[in-house]
Amino acid sequence: MSQPTADLRCEPTLPSDRSPGIGCIGAGFIMADCHLVAYRDAGFNPVAITSRTKERAETVAKRHGIEKVYDHWRSLVADPDVEVVDVAVPPRVQPELIRAIARDPCGVRGILAQKPLAMDYKSAQEVVDACANAGIVLAVNQNMRYDQSIHALKDLLGRGVLGEPILATIEMRAVPHWMDWAKTEEHLTFYVMSIHHLDTFRFLFGTPDRALASCRTDPRLDFPHVDGITMYILEYASGLRCLGLDDVWAGPSVGECASDIGIRWRVEGRDGLAQGTIGWPRYPERAPSTLRYSCRSVGDRWVEPQWDKVWFPDAFVGTMAQLLVALETGNEPEIGGADNLETMALVEACSRGAREHRVVSLDEVRAS
Repeated sequence: MSQPTADLRCEPTLPSDRSPGIGCIGAGFIMADCHLVAYRDAGFNPVAITSRTKERAETVAKRHGIEKVYDHWRSLVADPDVEVVDVAVPPRVQPELIRAIARDPCGVRGILAQKPLAMDYKSAQEVVDACANAGIVLAVNQNMRYDQSIHALKDLLGRGVLGEPILATIEMRAVPHWMDWAKTEEHLTFYVMSIHHLDTFRFLFGTPDRALASCRTDPRLDFPHVDGITMYILEYASGLRCLGLDDVWAGPSVGECASDIGIRWRVEGRDGLAQGTIGWPRYPERAPSTLRYSCRSVGDRWVEPQWDKVWFPDAFVGTMAQLLVALETGNEPEIGGADNLETMALVEACSRGAREHRVVSLDEVRAS
């Protein structure tokens, strides 16, 4: 039996060369308050930025010390100093933007795309194929993989401390800020929030064979949508079952009654169990996520690693780092385009199954 340790790896692998110039397309919250904060802390090299509104791009450039501001993304891509493009635009726009870059990449060697890569599996596949044909390394910003508790849990599972996984759960009870673009889409929570947890299950345990899902609308929201509150069960041939609940209702509005907001996860194995929390719902407070575990070899006590990093913004170092490492080594990124297609298939299986009230296999989605 593997021995337990409090010294779990919660940090990403960083590239030796942090000099490749990063061109940023988009200047909203996720770029200004997460990506660029993390990149400066890690010593990465953002050299240019553009946005739908140049004034917004100029403001973000000044805040983060970015020298070049472009009126249009084509000019940014043509800049010889830009080797990597960091895309932070709505998912309905993102596929055509990336395909356009792939048609004329200039000196671009890598692209970091946002999740969801697209709003359907077929469009995501077209993006992955376009980048592969152009020789561009595509990675996807599935940043929950680099939340410190999730990354440490992956290390714990890899060491075999918990033994064979039997049951895993993620329970979110939090009220998101829905971006304007999300209010125009038929699909909501599966593609915006659940995708984090579905990708995390894949990161920890691999791709399941099939999914059973259900959803209902969120009565708080005043725009049309199909999936508000979502629930899903993932089935693996090994017998492992993963259960997710994304409760975006979480009770009446703050002030109308006491609230209970948070994200909790749990993994039970043959030899031990681990559980933890995700600190993100308390943002902008710096609230580190937590992990504690117990196993046969330590007996009736908990082992509780500690760290001071947080998901937002520190984990965003990892998503860019894995792309830079891939460019440096010639290997696939940890969250490459082909890998992310499996997450897109899983999201679509859940969405389709909830809509049609049936179990959906990933093979069905891949073939459609």
